[in-house]
Amino acid sequence: MIPFAEYADRVEQYIQRIYGVPIVTRDIPDPLIGDLNGSEIQIDNAVTPEQRLFLLAHLFGHTVQWNVRPEAYDLGQPRQPPVNNDALPSLMDYEKEAARYALGLFHEIGITGADQWLSDYAACDNAYLRHFYETGEKKDFLSFWQEGTPCMEPQRIPAFVPVTRAFRTDGIVI
Repeated sequence: MIPFAEYADRVEQYIQRIYGVPIVTRDIPDPLIGDLNGSEIQIDNAVTPEQRLFLLAHLFGHTVQWNVRPEAYDLGQPRQPPVNNDALPSLMDYEKEAARYALGLFHEIGITGADQWLSDYAACDNAYLRHFYETGEKKDFLSFWQEGTPCMEPQRIPAFVPVTRAFRTDGIVI
């Protein structure tokens, strides 16, 4: 069993201490449960420890992207479904890269027993987003869950300096 609350605490402290990215826990208006602006990560105060762990790591992955590749910020902006099929491969690659940075963060911290869980969670998130992008329908997130998805490869986190951009208040982190 993965100790989600313990890992979330370790991840949160590490992100703040090593990367200088503050984590703010607050009430985030539905349907969002997390947000970021390139220099701060916000997590809804009503999420479960499992959701919190994923959001901390995944939104950190997007934070890295936004700060090392300026075009990634544009990929992370809200989209009105249905999204053009030509844009879907880039959007899905963007999500997968963030998940690989999240796994790289886990390994950097010494969390090595959660690779399959994070891979399954990221695959569920990607399937959910793809369905939303294609249809505009917000189905139950866990209806996309599959056990034993292919394990991701961790991505080394490059050096970066957090730059503040706009929060995605109307974004897609749902």
